Amino acid sequence: MKKLTLFLTSFFLLLAACTSQSTGPQTLTVMTHDSFSVSEEVVRAFEEANNAKVVFLQSGDAGAVLNKAILTKEAPLADLLFGVDNTFLARALEADIFEPYESPLLKQIPDGFKLDQSNRALPVDYGDVCINYDKAYFADNGLAVPQSLEDLTKPEYAGLLVVENPATSSTGLAFLLATVAHYGDSFTDYWQALQENDVVVVDGWETAYYTNFSGSSGRGPQPMVVSYGSSPAAEVIFAEKPLDDAPTASILGPDTCFRQIEFVGILKGTRQRALAEKFVDFMLGVQFQKDMPLQMFVYPVNPEAALPEAFTKYAQAPEQTAVLSPEEIAANRDQWIQAWTDVVLK
Repeated sequence: MKKLTLFLTSFFLLLAACTSQSTGPQTLTVMTHDSFSVSEEVVRAFEEANNAKVVFLQSGDAGAVLNKAILTKEAPLADLLFGVDNTFLARALEADIFEPYESPLLKQIPDGFKLDQSNRALPVDYGDVCINYDKAYFADNGLAVPQSLEDLTKPEYAGLLVVENPATSSTGLAFLLATVAHYGDSFTDYWQALQENDVVVVDGWETAYYTNFSGSSGRGPQPMVVSYGSSPAAEVIFAEKPLDDAPTASILGPDTCFRQIEFVGILKGTRQRALAEKFVDFMLGVQFQKDMPLQMFVYPVNPEAALPEAFTKYAQAPEQTAVLSPEEIAANRDQWIQAWTDVVLK
């Protein structure tokens, strides 16, 4: 009898352990670019609501993330990928790394952000790459702020603009695409004019903004930089001392800004399909969307997500952005970059 009791006790303890393990949190892995950020409490809300543990696998810039996802698609490293933007979207779809998912939250998203009709890549946020300028420099020097791409080639702005290399920077690529959209095949003539007007080229955004740009450090030699329409709001939010106004602003003339839209997709081969769908819904929902502006300084695609006050006061959005289709970008990106290199870095 004692042996039977001992056996039954052991059996039920083992059963309880197995039951406990089977009801434990499911792990969901999300591959992202290095600029991804989200509030801990927002992630915790999803985890608690879905008995889940979310792991974010940061994997470099947007291009590097996509490369890694493509190279590992036979044995995916994650369940979802966030951060492919419209400059890489066609390549991601051609590589066939995503599973379709028509989230019910898509009904709340404006059609202009839905660039994949197969719903393999769903829009999450957007931001405009624009030229930012140092207000004080132009005021102190009695110099008019340029209003167009053409203005930037005028002699009074010689040496005053720093841009990023499109071969090494997503912001640099976005500005290159803006010039392609505006000038078509003659975009190289425009860059020749900029080069002759002493445009300064650096490898990445951080160097351009924090070393070369006078509007951020106050010490850089260039009062204009290729950055984001949300950068003026960031200047106010991260200022060491409270500011009454942003020290920088954006040039918003026609085609001077290029709109980047970022997408999320469920990776083929995921073993957490149901949970991945819930996370996509969560990213498109108001709680996540409201959190993004002050985390990544991007705009929510869900219009029901209210913007923080700093965004409504200081971030700027152009009326007419430069537009190129993801397919056109995918087909021509490399040759455009090479043509730019031949002209600007010769």
